[in-house]
Amino acid sequence: MSRLPLLALFLFLACFAAPPAAANDTGQALHAFFEAEWERGLRESPEVASYRGDRRYNDRWTDLSLDAIAARQAADREALATLLAFDREALNDADRLHFDVMRWQLEKSIERQQYREYLRPVNQRGGPQTIAQIAEVLPFATTRDYRDWLARMAALPRRLEQVVVLMREGLAANDTPPRVLMERIPAQIAAQVVDDPTQSQFYKPFLRFPDTVPAAEQAALQSEAQRLVAQGIVPAYRAFGEFFANEYLPATRTETAAVDLPGGKAYYDFLASTFTTTDMTTDQIHAVGLEEVARIRGEMEAIRNEVAFEGDLRAFFEYLRTDPKFFHDTPEALFDAYLAVSKRIDPELVKVARIIPRLPYGLRPIPDNIAPDTTTAYYQPGALDGSRAGFYYVNLYRPEVRPKWEMMALSLHEAVPGHHFQISRAMELPDMPTFRRTGYFTAYGEGWALYAERLGYEMGLYDDPYDRMGQLAYDMWRAVRLVVDTGLHSKGWSRQQAIDYFMDNAPKTEQDVTNEIDRYIGWPGQALAYKIGQLKISELRDRAEAQLGERFDIRDFNDAVLETGSVPLETLERHIDAWIAARKG
Repeated sequence: MSRLPLLALFLFLACFAAPPAAANDTGQALHAFFEAEWERGLRESPEVASYRGDRRYNDRWTDLSLDAIAARQAADREALATLLAFDREALNDADRLHFDVMRWQLEKSIERQQYREYLRPVNQRGGPQTIAQIAEVLPFATTRDYRDWLARMAALPRRLEQVVVLMREGLAANDTPPRVLMERIPAQIAAQVVDDPTQSQFYKPFLRFPDTVPAAEQAALQSEAQRLVAQGIVPAYRAFGEFFANEYLPATRTETAAVDLPGGKAYYDFLASTFTTTDMTTDQIHAVGLEEVARIRGEMEAIRNEVAFEGDLRAFFEYLRTDPKFFHDTPEALFDAYLAVSKRIDPELVKVARIIPRLPYGLRPIPDNIAPDTTTAYYQPGALDGSRAGFYYVNLYRPEVRPKWEMMALSLHEAVPGHHFQISRAMELPDMPTFRRTGYFTAYGEGWALYAERLGYEMGLYDDPYDRMGQLAYDMWRAVRLVVDTGLHSKGWSRQQAIDYFMDNAPKTEQDVTNEIDRYIGWPGQALAYKIGQLKISELRDRAEAQLGERFDIRDFNDAVLETGSVPLETLERHIDAWIAARKG
C-alpha cells in the first residue's frame, strides 16, 4: 500500500500545473492558469512544496487557522469558475484532457468542503504528533536549509495551537474520529516529550552536518535547536498531550462508521465515488468484493494442494502466520531480505515495459515512533526535479509477524513496477503540465500497483509456491477491503466483525490485520480504490489481447496505460480503446 497520510496528502493537494507552450491563444492562457494555480498550491501548502523538492517554503507550515481554510476553499471555487470560462472546444485534444482532469479535481475538492474534514486533523497514522517526519525528505545541504528547519521548529507551538482549535470545533460539532483509533495517539504524543533535547525527532538533522555547512556555524545551529526543543517544542507537546488525554479523547465518538458522522451517508457515498472514480454504489462494490473473495479462495486452495498441506484453508492460513521458517529473527535480517528482493526485481523490468523511469529508489525502515501503528510498507515519491530519489519504506517492528512470503508481492506493489515505477514515469512525461505529472487518482495509482503484483508472473519472480501464495494473499487482501470497508461504513459491521472476516479469508498476521482495519476506519473509502482499479486495468488488458491477437505485447500495453499519467478510470478506458483501435489500424 502506498501511504500514506503523507503520500495521500501531497498527492491529493498536488493538483496544479506549470505548462509547455500551447498551440493557440486559448491554450496559452489555459496553461498560464495552470501555472498560477500550481504556484498557489505550493504557497498554501508548504509541506507539499517540500515533498516536491521545492525549497522556497521550507521555513513554514500550512496555515490551519479557520480563516486560512476558508480562504483556500474560496480560492478553489474561484479557480473552478475561471477554468469553466475557457472555451473547451477551442483547445487541442491534449489540453482538453488537462482541462477535464483539473475540472474533475476542483469539482471534487469543492464538493468535499461541506464535510469539514479539517475538523479531524489527527489520526493514528499521521498528524501533528508525527509532523517531524518531513525532515526525512528535506535536503539539509546548506546553512539555509538548517535555518529553515529552525524556523519550522519555532513555529511548531503555533501549529499545535491551531490544531487544538480545529479539534475543539470538531467536538462542538460532534465530528471526531472513533475513540478506538484515538486511543493510539497519547503514546505517539508522549514520544515527542523528551528530557534530552538531542533525543527529539526534530533534532535529528543536527546530529550530523555536511561539509557545506561551515564548522564555525554548526555549534550555534545545534544550540538554537536544543533551545527550541526544550523551551518550545516539548512544552507545546506536553500541553497538547494534556488537552488530548483530558478533554479530547474522552469526548470522541464510540461509533466507527463514517455514516455516524454529520451527513455521514452522503459523505461515505462521496468518498466511495471519489476514490474509485466511478459511479458504483456501495452495495455494488460490496458484491464485487464477495465475488472476488470466493474466486481467490479457489486459487488458494490450489496452492494448498500443491504444497500438500494436510488441513483445511483456515489451518493453512494459521501455518503461514506462525511457522518460524516463514519469518526473519531480527529487524536487520528482515531489512536485508527486502534489499535482496528489490535487487532481484530490478533487472526483470524490461520484460513488462519498454520505457523505464530514470529516477532511482531506495529502501528505508518505517520510523520507530509510528511503526507499531502503521501498515506493512508504503512508498514516498522522489522530488519532481530528480534531486531526491523515491523511497520504499518497510515495517521492521516485530519481525516475527512479517512473513517472507509477502515480500515479493509487497515489493512489486510499492516499488517497481508498482508505485515508484508509475509515479516516477508520470513525473518524467514530456510536454505535460506539472499538475498532470504530479496528480494522483487513487483508483489509477493503487489499481496499477495491485495489477503490478501480478506482473511478477511475466517477470519470472513467482517460482516458489509460497511466494505465489503471497501474491494471492495480497490480492485477497484488496478483495477483502471491498467487503469490510463497505461493511464497516455502510452496513453496520463492528470492528471485531471486520477483523474476523479478514482473518478468515487471508493469511496476514493479526498485527497487520488489526492495523489494516483501523486504517479503513480512519480513512473511509480509500481502500475501495485498489481492487476496483486493478479490475479495470485487467479488463482493458483482456480486451486488448482479444482484439489485437498476435500483435499484442504486454510491454506496449503497460506503456500505454502509463503514458496518460494518473487519470480517472473512465478516461483511462477511453485512452486504451483509442490505443487498441490505432494498433488495429
